[in-house]
Amino acid sequence: MSIDQIKAVKEQTDLEVNLLQDSLNNIRTATSCLDTTSTTLHNFALRPRGKKMLVPLTASLYVHGTLDDAKKVLVDVGKGYFIEKTMTEEKDYCGCKINLLKSNYDQLVEVVTKKKTIGEEAGMILHAKLKHLAPSP
Repeated sequence: MSIDQIKAVKEQTDLEVNLLQDSLNNIRTATSCLDTTSTTLHNFALRPRGKKMLVPLTASLYVHGTLDDAKKVLVDVGKGYFIEKTMTEEKDYCGCKINLLKSNYDQLVEVVTKKKTIGEEAGMILHAKLKHLAPSP
């Protein structure tokens, strides 16, 4: 391979590693959010019926509400769809999602490790070729 081709492989690999690192960070964030949701739901179930609270409509907009039934919740399953579930079903749902994210995380870590190795090897080959081409003093 020519020096330009090796540089291109190294740059492409470095770019892929950065993108995969971003994906790993996103998975960590999502897992953390699901853990928080699961804990919050557990605490939520302990509150008495009729308890006044603030209900989030968006990340920054809350309205006053009253707890009606702490045994059932609406679950955001994505794309604007919500499903009513019991607390037990919701815990199972969160657990499944967390396990899926952890599995995806582990698979991505393997891919990142392989890509880093490829990038490092390309860098060593490039360094060796450039050193070989450099005039000796």
